Amino acid sequence: MRRTIATAALAVMLTAAAGCGGAAPGPDAQARGEITVWYSNNLEEVAWGKQMVAAWNAEHADQKISAQEIPTGKSSEEVIGAAITAGNAPCLIFNTSPASISQFQKQGGLVPLDTFSDGTSYLEGRSGDVAEQYKSSDGKYYQLPWKSNPVMIFYNKKAFAKAGIDPTNPPLRTDDEFLATVRKVVAAKGAQYAILPAPSNEFYQSWFDFYPLFAAETGGSQLVADGKAQFAGDAGRKVAQFWRTLYAENLAGKERYTGDAFADGKAAMAIVGPWAISVYKGKVDWGVVPVPTSSGRPANQIHTFSDAKNVAMYSACKNRGTAWDVLKFATSKEQDGKFLQLTGQMPLRKDVASAYPDYFAKNPDYKTFADQAARTVEVPNVQDSITIWQTFRDAYSKSVIFGRQDPGTALEEAARRVDQLASES
Repeated sequence: MRRTIATAALAVMLTAAAGCGGAAPGPDAQARGEITVWYSNNLEEVAWGKQMVAAWNAEHADQKISAQEIPTGKSSEEVIGAAITAGNAPCLIFNTSPASISQFQKQGGLVPLDTFSDGTSYLEGRSGDVAEQYKSSDGKYYQLPWKSNPVMIFYNKKAFAKAGIDPTNPPLRTDDEFLATVRKVVAAKGAQYAILPAPSNEFYQSWFDFYPLFAAETGGSQLVADGKAQFAGDAGRKVAQFWRTLYAENLAGKERYTGDAFADGKAAMAIVGPWAISVYKGKVDWGVVPVPTSSGRPANQIHTFSDAKNVAMYSACKNRGTAWDVLKFATSKEQDGKFLQLTGQMPLRKDVASAYPDYFAKNPDYKTFADQAARTVEVPNVQDSITIWQTFRDAYSKSVIFGRQDPGTALEEAARRVDQLASES
């Protein structure tokens, strides 16, 4: 799994932060020489990283890359935050969480990419309109949108067939259809639960239950926009009530399952991204559909959570000219194609569905996710992002999962606190 953020670790980082804003490229923006980069420690990304580094080094003997996996820690975010504080972060990290950008920026740890002469044009040319979500509040880009895992609903075809439901076209488009269908699946003992997202209270868990459906219900809204919480209105209430029904009817479990509930047959469905295709191959006969909405929006209008990781340049970097060239090389059409081939994750390119026709012709299961990648919603790029998400999660857990408060009231109270946090940014 690619969710490696730890709440406690990030809390430490929040309190330890110093300084303000990112570090401008300055007089060394054109400096060239050897640089260091970090990449994720999952096997597929390690394979991509090694070939990318080898390809660059073969052509740049005087500007070689030294690369390694992100050092072990409670979370990659804790490790990165500590490296910023110590002043020994690498030039580039190919696993930077968008939720942590504002904090790293506050620490003075990031180089704004748009201050390179072709920074904005390259970034927006590669990613298109989706790039706008990754701007910081000062209007600058401190991250390059790199790759996403747009989440959708995987379902177990055998579990659905057992309930007498057409496994090739199950009725799951509207909230009401979804609930009626999964009630049948559980009643027929297709699985103990319809779906089993983690019911724990870590701030990021809402990215894999509430947030995808909220993005779909609103047609692409973020949790916070223009300094105001967006989740306490009609759309947020509908999504909260949908999940409250699942929990109240025991169609979703309130206890955390330590394995993979979908692979193990504990749950008939899961909200996951394209990385799961290889994980479930040979284990589950699965189908995939977009997340539901109250009105049953067509698939080509459904937005979802991006589950992205990005690339950032860190202010400890001396040879920033080389670092910028490496960043462009690593996110070129050729390297993005190799990344797609090796990992199955979607490069955040505006043309990903049409840029690699041979790949998608040979791997049609991924085409659905390539189409979905054009309609993704990121976490809002605001100060106090982690605290805002934790405030929301606390209210959601108490009211939606455990039923100790009316969901609408809980969302309104959380929205007031989030508005306050956003206004302090």
